[in-house]
Amino acid sequence: MKLIRFGAFENEKPGVILPSGKKINVVAFGEDYNEHFFKSNGIERLADWLVENAESCPEVPGDARLGSCVARPSKIICIGLNYAKHAAESGMDLPVEPVVFFKATTALCGPNDNVIIPRNSVKTDWEVELAVVIGKKASYIEKEDAMDYVAGYCLHNDYSEREFQLERSGQWVKGKSNDTFAPMGPFMATKDEIADPHNLNLWLELNGKRIQDSNTDDLVFNIPHIVSYLSNFMTLLPGDVISTGTPAGVGLGFKPPIYLKPGDEVKLGIEGLGEQHQVAVAWSK
Repeated sequence: MKLIRFGAFENEKPGVILPSGKKINVVAFGEDYNEHFFKSNGIERLADWLVENAESCPEVPGDARLGSCVARPSKIICIGLNYAKHAAESGMDLPVEPVVFFKATTALCGPNDNVIIPRNSVKTDWEVELAVVIGKKASYIEKEDAMDYVAGYCLHNDYSEREFQLERSGQWVKGKSNDTFAPMGPFMATKDEIADPHNLNLWLELNGKRIQDSNTDDLVFNIPHIVSYLSNFMTLLPGDVISTGTPAGVGLGFKPPIYLKPGDEVKLGIEGLGEQHQVAVAWSK
């Protein structure tokens, strides 16, 4: 299945994209795509419910805003420097263990919402990433079991303010957590929809020019490694999001660096997981 959430910001409703491409409203199912949904076999229950009810569900209007495809999770965990060429362009050594940081969940927004350049920012950057959604509680799990804990996948743009991230005490979370810095979606594809998450093309364009163009087969640490590794340091809860890193082509890596300015357009996508489109706007009260 492909799960969507649509409607006004922070008032989104659950929906599903049918195999035909039709988007339907599944509010009558009675649950949002949150921790309770995932931990209570919500994907299976929703699939069974759709067999009897899909035809009677109203269609989602074509102009409806899409929100984050998952409701606000307990955690957004990110893996840094997880593509070798990106580590090189950042001037950093290839990590021997996953580099872990968090994004504030208040950064979540829809896949086509404007990205707000933060107040006093001059170094707002982009990062196309494959995100993994956790399906059940995970603690101290082994690599060979890790994929059993994955509910599905989605597209994420890990926006970053490089001055806040790298030049102000080296605490990455400050440069990762501004409002609109985590557009998620357009949909979450359940695990069965993606045959091999380690062989997906991913790309990003700035003002029509493709500047990130890679494949998830270049991940330094693969998904089972990441999920197992994280579970040794924290409990992963259903609905938690793990973003697996970005390939080369971020603004920081250009010489001289290129950063977003108001009016810039960013488009990005991952094979099988749809596309996003953001316009950069200046912060205002």
